[in-house]
Order: sequence, then C-alpha cells, then structure tokens
Amino acid sequence: MLDVRRLHLLRELHRRGTIAAVAEALTFTASAVSQQLGVLEREAGVPLLERSGRRVVLTPAGRSLVAHADAVLNRLEQAAAELAGARDGVGGPLRIGTFPSGGHTIVPAALAELACRHPALEPMVREIDSARVSDGLRAGELDVALVHDYDFVPASPDTTVEEVPLLEEPMYLVTRAATATTRESDATATATATAPAPAGPGGTLAALATLLGPCAEVPWITARDGTTGHAMAVRACQAAGFQPRIRHQVNNFRTVIALVAAGQGAGFVPEMAAVPSPAGVVLTELPLFRRSKVAFRAGGGAHPAIAAFVAAATAAVDGMLGAGGRSAGSA
Repeated sequence: MLDVRRLHLLRELHRRGTIAAVAEALTFTASAVSQQLGVLEREAGVPLLERSGRRVVLTPAGRSLVAHADAVLNRLEQAAAELAGARDGVGGPLRIGTFPSGGHTIVPAALAELACRHPALEPMVREIDSARVSDGLRAGELDVALVHDYDFVPASPDTTVEEVPLLEEPMYLVTRAATATTRESDATATATATAPAPAGPGGTLAALATLLGPCAEVPWITARDGTTGHAMAVRACQAAGFQPRIRHQVNNFRTVIALVAAGQGAGFVPEMAAVPSPAGVVLTELPLFRRSKVAFRAGGGAHPAIAAFVAAATAAVDGMLGAGGRSAGSA
C-alpha cells in the first residue's frame, strides 16, 4: 500500500526540484525526505528518481505516480471539506495569504464580513508574493490566499490549486507631474500626453511603445526582483522596446507613487492603488491588466471556512467597484 504522506513528498520534489527545497518547505531534514522517498520507491517496486547533476528528477514512472498523487490528495481535500461541512457552524483557524495591495483593500473588508457572519472563525493573515502561494498552500502553511497575475506574467498551470476570479483592473503608468524643464520631467510629460491605447495584441504593443517610450531614459521604480510585479514591469518595458533602468525596488504601490512624486522616476500601479489619484503625479491608463483571485488547495473549495472567505472577498470587491474597480472577466 502506498503511503499518502510519501506521495506528498514525491509531488513536492517534482515541483521544487531538490530534496533540500522539499525539506525546507515541509520542515523536515533532507535525510528524512531522502529516506521516505527511498521507502516509497521500495513500495512502488520500480525506480521513481534519478540524479541529474545536483537535482533529482523523476523517472516516467515517478511522473505518472505524481499524477495519481494529485488525484488522491484532491479527494482527501474533498473529504476534509465534507467532514467540516457536517459540523455545526464555521469556526477555527483560517490561514490567509495576501499580496500587499490586497492586504490593505480587500482583506480588511473581508475580515469584517467574516467577523459579522462567522464570529467563531479565527482568520490569520500573512503577506506573501503570489508566486509563492501555491507552495504555501501545498505545504499546509496557508488555507486560502489572494493571488494575482499580470499580462506578460501569466500564472503557470497548477493542478494542485483551484482559483476563483475576483477582479480585473487596468495598470497605470505613474509619472511626476511636469513642474520643471529637466529631461526627466519633459519625458514624463510627453508620456502622459499620449492618446488612449488601441485594442488588439498588435495595438497593445504599439500603444506600450508610444506610452512608455518617452520614459526609456527615466529611472524606474519596480517591485522587488523575483516577484510577479517586477517581472511584469521589466517585460512591459521590453515590449515597448527598452530595458528599464531600475533605481528602486519596493513592493508597496503607495510607496511607488510617493517616490514618483518625489521625482525618483516612473513606475506601474494597478487601479486598486491608483484611486484616488494623489497630488504631484500623473496616472496614464495602460493596455495591461492585473487579475486578482482567491486560491486554495484543489478539492477544498467546499470547505465551509474557505467558502466563507471566498464569499467575503467577493463582497469586499463588490463594495470596491464604485471606487473604480472592474469585475473579473470585464474588458
């Protein structure tokens, strides 16, 4: 009989690539992970792993077993959700991950809704980059999370995670209001005086070149390297025909706006962070979008606590729409 805990280790190895990474994520020792995977190979009766330099890769039999592990762990999540639904009321800990701008917009309103409707629930919020959410969910560090993806940085397919769309919002170029005749202020003034972007993929790239091109020599303020926001900013500038000269790296969009207002360069912010428009900067809508979603382990959507958070986050977004947000799926 194959042990489900060892199947979980095999699945994590398939996604993380090294035994050390699996051990760190699941708070095991590397030797313990190796030992358990060795036991799983003996249970399976065929080789599941092979060395490739410093990495361990799965054999065809190992990859096939991971697909079965996905199905097994999905059904276990469904079983846990069904058992939780059989209890009276919604309560207990709920570990919530969020990206920074969702943490000061969607999350507070969602928690207020949960406190009103499910006072026995104990939400615990942790800020995390969207790129790390899947790992956190599979490792059991999170139960549910707000995530997002951007144009130019689509989310990677992941059969271990399910998502519910919440919000689609445009991205804005943030530049300093032209108050001087320096080359930097002239460039930003030119960028913000351009016409609206035409529709279509070709039109999008042409529009980006027109809107971002005048800022090619201006310093840029992006999210930290390794985040989806950083990748979006770099790829958008590259699509416009230049490599951004990055001066500052911060993950808080309000800080990005403050740095732009202080004359430190140009940056990108989503509509969620751009309303209301602050003094001292100019916001130019771009033909780029960010999509926010609620993510949870595959099979867990029917869990009462997760379903309650999805409903509360949806209500929070509905309450934001009057301030300029766009519902998921809208143009």
